Amino acid sequence: MSVDPGLLDDLEWRGLIAHSTDPEALREALTEQPVRFYVGFDPTAPSLHMGNLVQILTAKRLQLAGHTPYALVGGATGMIGDPRDSGERTLNSLDTVKEWVQKVQRQIEPFLDFEGPNAATMVNNYDWTASLSTIDFLRDIGKHFPVNRMLARDVVKSRLEAGISYTEFSYVLLQSMDFLNLYRDHGVRLQFGGSDQWGNLTGGVELIRRHEGGKAHAFATPLVTKADGTKYGKTEGGALWLDPEMMSPYAFHQFWLNAEDDKVGELLRIFTFLSREEIEDLEAQTAEKPFLRAGQKALADAVTTVVHGAEETEHAKAAAAALFGGGDLRELRGETLAAALREAGATQAARGTPVVDLLVEAGLVKSKGEARRTISEGGAYLNNERITDVEHVPGEDDLIAGSWLVLRRGKKNLAGVEMR
Repeated sequence: MSVDPGLLDDLEWRGLIAHSTDPEALREALTEQPVRFYVGFDPTAPSLHMGNLVQILTAKRLQLAGHTPYALVGGATGMIGDPRDSGERTLNSLDTVKEWVQKVQRQIEPFLDFEGPNAATMVNNYDWTASLSTIDFLRDIGKHFPVNRMLARDVVKSRLEAGISYTEFSYVLLQSMDFLNLYRDHGVRLQFGGSDQWGNLTGGVELIRRHEGGKAHAFATPLVTKADGTKYGKTEGGALWLDPEMMSPYAFHQFWLNAEDDKVGELLRIFTFLSREEIEDLEAQTAEKPFLRAGQKALADAVTTVVHGAEETEHAKAAAAALFGGGDLRELRGETLAAALREAGATQAARGTPVVDLLVEAGLVKSKGEARRTISEGGAYLNNERITDVEHVPGEDDLIAGSWLVLRRGKKNLAGVEMR
């Protein structure tokens, strides 16, 4: 099978190469013939998140260019967790990790092609780690890791004063052993991951050189940050999860829709498969008419579609439009409406509560007096219909999807009320 010789140029244009072990050797490897590569995911949570999505989509780009993916879900390394600057991880039970391995594998599967000439392979490092004795591990792997090099890793240096366990200190040996095993048993010659994994990536390349006398490659993708340099991936409710049960497709779509103007071009390059011409056109539109949010709309639609599918994307867009008067609220699916209202801000109230009280309980006004003035001035809406009666009590006919009311003050202040 032939490979796309323009792959590396495209990855570089998209800003997906932060570091590489040998740029010229990597270019030669990726342009001459198909390469078997791997990328790893530790199941330290029941879902993958935004940072993992960078790696999944990069793997998809390599596969589309003719290379063969090995997706590693770390049943062994997930028992430990890569050391973090913030401190020691809480260790999860074997049963929990096994359950999360299965969930993560199911999340990865739709993104890669597991059939065809360069079919992907799913592997679990627990398979070759569980039966390995401590003595064999220390003799065959530990022997090749000078402690001074391990101490020089940034994350280790940052943890030395506060303390780092031998467990997390030794994580690099396990990940490096993964690369060695895949190199030896499957002919894998390339590994990539996030730039915070650079020490682990180069550790694997060096282990292959020392243990096998072989040549392997590695590159790191950059960490995606906001315009002020702080990390993405955290919202008010937690991480930007890919699991729709942990973050609804509506909330997911809204996250991308709210991307900063200064970052939208970068995010389009990293997270979409739009062409260079399309992305540059969207960047120009964003610069010239930022209020139209053309880049953000294209970004939100593209990423939500690739993660959750076109149907969920359309539901998310319909919900956003309907909440602000651009569509029929009653045509929305109940789960989509509920997710959208919880994201916008929702409260609960007893059935039979007057609308004046509901406006206060929903936080749209501060007092009943303000609620009455807002209604009298024509600024209050129930299910996108202007409220004209200050004494109105919503009835069963007002409820949407069985239990919801949509309240709005003015054009932009929105809240949902779930009636009990």
